[in-house]
Amino acid sequence: QVQLVESGGGVVQAGGSLRLSCTASGRTFGRYNMGWFRQVPGKEREFVATIARAGGLTHYADSVKGRFTISRDNDKNTMFIQMNTLKPEDTAMYYCATEGPATSWPPFRASEYDYWGRGTQVTVVT
Repeated sequence: QVQLVESGGGVVQAGGSLRLSCTASGRTFGRYNMGWFRQVPGKEREFVATIARAGGLTHYADSVKGRFTISRDNDKNTMFIQMNTLKPEDTAMYYCATEGPATSWPPFRASEYDYWGRGTQVTVVT
């Protein structure tokens, strides 16, 4: 059974930083592209960033490019996202996900991912 568990969320001042982690089990982690999405109540889940299997390729949403950095450690079955210069509009529940059978790069649609964590809340206050 595949399980993804996010951690590292919290409340932070605008301009601050957070580092989220996603630990996976039940699947050979290094075989799959991984992604981060976020969602606020009443809105669709929004793509944030994705990282390829070996970590050499990454892709970001325009809204976070230059501020967020996605990475992974396949030996530890863990993915990270370092979030700097946070803004109030970054407030959301953040989810990690593992891609299903790869179709095209970058996988930025939620429908391309088959397993999801339960999320970790990030709240940015002024």
